[in-house]
Amino acid sequence: MTPAPFLGVLLHAIGGLAAGSFYAPLKRVQGWAWESFWLVMGLAAWLAAPWIVAWITTPELLEVLSGSPWNALQYCLLFGCLWGVGNLTFGLSVRYLGMALGYSVALGFCMVFGTLIPPIYRGEFGGLLSTTSGQTIIAGIATCLGGIALCGWAGIRKEAELSDEQKMETVADFALGRGFAVATVSGILSACFAFGLAAGEPIAALAVEHGTPTLWSNNAVLVVILIGGFASNGIWCLILNIRNKSFKDYVSSPASRQLSNYFLSALGGVVWYGQFFFYGMGTTKLGDKFDFSSWSIHMAFIIIFSNLWGIVFHEWRGTSAKTQGLVWAGILTLIASTVVIGYANYLPS
Repeated sequence: MTPAPFLGVLLHAIGGLAAGSFYAPLKRVQGWAWESFWLVMGLAAWLAAPWIVAWITTPELLEVLSGSPWNALQYCLLFGCLWGVGNLTFGLSVRYLGMALGYSVALGFCMVFGTLIPPIYRGEFGGLLSTTSGQTIIAGIATCLGGIALCGWAGIRKEAELSDEQKMETVADFALGRGFAVATVSGILSACFAFGLAAGEPIAALAVEHGTPTLWSNNAVLVVILIGGFASNGIWCLILNIRNKSFKDYVSSPASRQLSNYFLSALGGVVWYGQFFFYGMGTTKLGDKFDFSSWSIHMAFIIIFSNLWGIVFHEWRGTSAKTQGLVWAGILTLIASTVVIGYANYLPS
């Protein structure tokens, strides 16, 4: 497939919009414990949607999976489980910090680890620094980190400027220390998704051999990774259901509210899956030369849209003009970083 870097960036933008927006429907769920709507969301995001899409886009899906190298399947499942723990703590980071700050801190770590570790592991990082395109990629990543830092700084200023009551009005369970702790763990482990995609390259190659267009080749890999992700998330949610006696959430309350909660949770899951559906296509369009840069572009767009949602939900209400200016400066810096990284893919090696 002929690389089309700017189309790849556009596809990553759509994926980032999905990832940055999936929590918005979940904020409208009423009367359910966090673990209840997270489990229903996960059923849609990590089981139903991936299998339906892969079945439609991957000819002979079962033959592809059964014929894939066992070690590739194992690593995809392992990295999926580790990513699932990161995703689980990511949900908690949004719960404790809100969409804007929670996304920024967690995905900042996720972007750095997920982008840089694969080329370091493959021994390609030194060569990367010796080329103009590679140096431009690194400059884009540094710009991305600068945007994340600006968003994080705005969050720290918010903590200092607002009273506890004001924080609770926009983020009910706001807890800065606890939120930063889980966001850090989340960011490091969430990078395992990028490792899972790298480990699943033999699965994607086999899918192409069975007639899958290259554009859809990662859909078979997503099925395996997300089984692992659902396992770790599902087990923990069930443990919390038992501990908090929240199983009643699935069957109690008026029928209209139940229907609404199931719909909103499933909608959040489908929107969530959209991020990696478009991520897979964006990666193929960027080409093989610097496919690792897809991760940083993806993370940057997620942070951009999550901060915009934070503004929509008035998470910065009551803060000073300087703090709100920092948020916008961070968003614009992140947009600039995606342009730089996208441009780098056009430069000669």
